[in-house]
Amino acid sequence: MITAIKDAIQGKTPSLGTKRSSHWATVRKNFIAENNVCAVCGGKKKLEVHHVKPFHLHPEFELDPANLITLCEDLGNGINCHLLIGHLGNYRNVNTSVREDAAIWKEKLATPIPSGRE
Repeated sequence: MITAIKDAIQGKTPSLGTKRSSHWATVRKNFIAENNVCAVCGGKKKLEVHHVKPFHLHPEFELDPANLITLCEDLGNGINCHLLIGHLGNYRNVNTSVREDAAIWKEKLATPIPSGRE
């Protein structure tokens, strides 16, 4: 219940009355088992399963693995990938291009910074 209140305050859900499917916990667990790294930074801590199309707007896709992406809230690399890439800095936002943005940032984070001594 505390998590539900915290999520509602942060805007992760539109209201406290929003109910997830009874199958959500199993779908989430299986998805994390198969997709166990953040799609942005490759982190493995504090992983969240993010809905590309939010379940409160598109409940028909809530359990569809094709509508899910793994993002972290670890801050290990200095960013909350779930908040920044998944929600564009505000949990009330919907990022319709989250997959593309995750791929772009994954490449940027993997590219070494030139030393300037060439």
